[in-house]
Amino acid sequence: MTPPVKNQVYTAEITGYSSEGLGIARIGGQVVFVHNAILGEVCDILVMKVLKNTAYGKAVAWQSVSPHRVEPDCPYYRRCGGCAFRHMDYAGELEAKQRRVQDALRRVGGSSVEVEEILGAAETLRYRNKGQYPVSPEGKVGFYQARSHCVTDIDTCLIQKPQADAAASALRRYMAEHRVPGYDERTGKGLVRHLYVRTNQAGQSLICIVVNGDKLPHEEELVHSMRRAVPDAAGVVLGINTARSNVILGDRYRTLWGKDTLTDTLCGHQFRLSIPSFYQVNREQAEVLYRRAVDYAGLTGAELVLDLYCGAGTITLTMADRAKKLIGAEIVPPAVKNARENARANGISNVEFFCGDASDIAVKLAADDLRPDVICVDPPRKGLAPEVIDAMVRMGPQRIVYVSCDPATLGRDVKLLEHRGYKTRRAAAVDLFPGTAHVETVVLLSKGEVDSKKIRVEFSLEDMDMSEFQDGATYPQIKEYVLEHTGLKVSNLYISQIKRKCGIEVGKNYNLPKSEDSRQPQCPPEKEKAIREAFKYFGMI
Repeated sequence: MTPPVKNQVYTAEITGYSSEGLGIARIGGQVVFVHNAILGEVCDILVMKVLKNTAYGKAVAWQSVSPHRVEPDCPYYRRCGGCAFRHMDYAGELEAKQRRVQDALRRVGGSSVEVEEILGAAETLRYRNKGQYPVSPEGKVGFYQARSHCVTDIDTCLIQKPQADAAASALRRYMAEHRVPGYDERTGKGLVRHLYVRTNQAGQSLICIVVNGDKLPHEEELVHSMRRAVPDAAGVVLGINTARSNVILGDRYRTLWGKDTLTDTLCGHQFRLSIPSFYQVNREQAEVLYRRAVDYAGLTGAELVLDLYCGAGTITLTMADRAKKLIGAEIVPPAVKNARENARANGISNVEFFCGDASDIAVKLAADDLRPDVICVDPPRKGLAPEVIDAMVRMGPQRIVYVSCDPATLGRDVKLLEHRGYKTRRAAAVDLFPGTAHVETVVLLSKGEVDSKKIRVEFSLEDMDMSEFQDGATYPQIKEYVLEHTGLKVSNLYISQIKRKCGIEVGKNYNLPKSEDSRQPQCPPEKEKAIREAFKYFGMI
């Protein structure tokens, strides 16, 4: 078979979709990803790029047209890389997403499980409660074009809240009036990198301007501009990110006005959210997703549940009413702080949160012979690290509930878990991102037959030394911060001593002297000051 040639037109049928929402056709035995194509259509395809094993093209004429085809409703569609499905109706989009999840579980995961359904959204417009707008060196505020970091200037986005669009316009005007440069990824120069806007159910917004430095010119004018544009703003925060990377948020924040957190209601609970706290971008559909996760967990009120990648505790607290004890783990210190505050604010006392990498905490809990009945995971797009899977299997839960934002890595992890004795029992897709190629999936895996009558509760956190993962940051994180900012080396003993001075909980017997007569070296004043500064940075005091 002759492979496709660039700038030539071929006629072929669209037989599937890529992970980016592009149509898939085969020309000369080679896979071709096709823009502006829908499953089942027969198109004339202009080949635009040919690689070793694949090619890219676009549909330029149709021999047969899908009944799902519609005229795109967004003037930026094709120029902006945010949406992938605005050329088809919502029924066609849901069909494409369910097919993608099913294909990933079968082809990548080798699983025979059927995706029961895809739960679509009642509202497909203006649903995103978080907007992240990149800023170009010349001051464009919008979204990246597909597969590039070229910014398309956007006045109105159909999937963002109006408050986010208003804040973007205000930032654009501020930068033009005061000649504030945008950040240039190629040179590392310039100031404004991103605009971040989070909006709650009540319409209040938390606005963060991420900058390549620790201040902006005319900050007071910036605040006034944002408050005029977004009257219900709760706070304006400066996020500091001086790293030469494509990571959006930095590790330091300074409040310019108002609050640095926002409160929202989800599944009947109040959640306090800081800028870096993970929170699903579609609140209404998140409730649908979490209800399905709780259903799959099969909770009776007697279980111990471990929630890895817990963020601000949304899934953990949603399950709290139906389990005996829950343990949440999260690597972002402000998110762990929020999770603990959220538990207290909602009067939930059967949860405990630890700060640290999911791999480290899972390995530690497995080594301490923790035996949860249910493990819930909601990892980032890259999925589970091998050591997390190893630790989960060692703990031997009866059920694993896997919430995923990437069908491909979900399929990979399902295959690994099935090889370790866990069978995929149920799967459902939930559309949290109408218009885009993204889709959430929740999967139930279990050992043997699921029998809710046989509940095994064997746990005692009091017998475990989890002090390394308590209160805001791990001991290695504190050591690293102190060394980087002061050049001083501090020990676990000194950190635990200053924790006790600050009223921060330390493991029951962690670094205590063996007897009353034993003497321990005391933390020197300069190191105590440095440790306290680290505690402040990580939000521990």
